[in-house]
Amino acid sequence: MRNYVLLILFFLGTTLPLLAQTEDIYHSVNEGTIIGVGGYNLKDTYLSPGEDMKYGGWGLRVLNERMKLLKLADGQISRQQIFSVDVATTSNPASTANNLAGFVDYTLAYHYRFQILPELKILTGASAHGMLGFIYNTRNGNNPASAKMDIDLNISALAIYSFKIKDYPLTVRYQMEIPFSGVLFSPHKLQSYYEIFSQGNTSGIIKYNSFHNKFAIKNYLTVDFPVANYTVRAGYLGSYYYTDVNEIQSHIISNSFMLGIVKEFVSFGGKRAQRNANKLNSAYY
Repeated sequence: MRNYVLLILFFLGTTLPLLAQTEDIYHSVNEGTIIGVGGYNLKDTYLSPGEDMKYGGWGLRVLNERMKLLKLADGQISRQQIFSVDVATTSNPASTANNLAGFVDYTLAYHYRFQILPELKILTGASAHGMLGFIYNTRNGNNPASAKMDIDLNISALAIYSFKIKDYPLTVRYQMEIPFSGVLFSPHKLQSYYEIFSQGNTSGIIKYNSFHNKFAIKNYLTVDFPVANYTVRAGYLGSYYYTDVNEIQSHIISNSFMLGIVKEFVSFGGKRAQRNANKLNSAYY
C-alpha cells in the first residue's frame, strides 16, 4: 500500500508542474498608442462645385492599436483593433478659403499567421472598417459642410520582421488595407442637408461602393526599438481615399510621421492574477 501511495505522489509531482506550465502560457496583448503629424490634401466638389482645386495643409492623428493571438486554429489567428482620430486644417492655393476636417475610424481585423522564417511572419486576412467625419469650408454660406460616413470590408495583410543589429533588437512591420465592398453616405450634387434631414429627401443617399466608385488604401510602415525601459514605435502612415458618387468627387490624402509607445501585457484576474506567466505568446513579436 505504501508503495502505491509513493507512486501516486511521484506521478502527481511530475505531471502537475507540466500542467501548470501549460496553463501559464498566456496570449499577451500588444498595444501601441501613436501620435502622427503630417500633410493633408482635401478635395470635395460638393463644397466647391466650380473649383477643381485641392486644399493642402497639416493635420494631427492619434492612433491606438491592439493585437492579440486567439485560440482559433491552434493559436494562428490574431485579432487586431485600430482606433484612430485625426483633425486637419487646409487652405486653397490662393489662401482665400480654408477647410477644417475631422475623422474618427475603427478597424477590426482577423489574420492568419504564416511563420515563413523564425524572424519573419506574414499575416493575411480581412477587416471591417467604419469611418465618420466631416469637411467644413469656412467660405461657404450655403452647404458649408460635407459629412463622411462609410462601412467597408477590407483586404488586410501585414509582414513583421524581427532582427538585431549587434545586440540591439528591432521589429519592422508593413501593413496594407484595401476596401473592396461596403456602403457609404453621400448627398446628391447641389442637394442640401436641409432637404435630407428636414424634408426627408433621402432617396439615393446610401450607396453601395466598390472599386467602380471608390478606391482607398492605407500603407503603414513602423519600426519598434527599445529605449531604456520602454519600447518606441516610429513610422509612416499613408492614407489615400477617393470616391465618385452622386456626381460628387471627394478625396482625402494624408502622409503622417508616427511616434509613440508600445507595451506588451497579459490581462487576467482572480486566482490567475496571483500566478506568474512562464511564457507570453505575442501576436506581434
